[in-house]
Amino acid sequence: MRTEKLPADVIEKNLQQCPHWALDQGKLYRRFVFDDFVAAFGFMSRVALLAEAMNHHPEWSNVWNRVEIHLTTHDAGGISDLDFQLARKIDALS
Repeated sequence: MRTEKLPADVIEKNLQQCPHWALDQGKLYRRFVFDDFVAAFGFMSRVALLAEAMNHHPEWSNVWNRVEIHLTTHDAGGISDLDFQLARKIDALS
């Protein structure tokens, strides 16, 4: 089953249900700040398990206590339902 890129109006509607996420460079984006590196790395480990189970992996970076995540579906050429599903699962961890 092919995942389809969402139209802009659907993305905007879904963003209203994910208030911590924004659009950045045509991708869903969220920045997390933790108490220290260990907390940030632990969070990344939990996200990695979710992403692997979904076979949908984030673009992310980590510097000390900060984790920045961008979500997009490369096969669809933009944001898809998979990105919002993963965003909601990530939100449940934070």
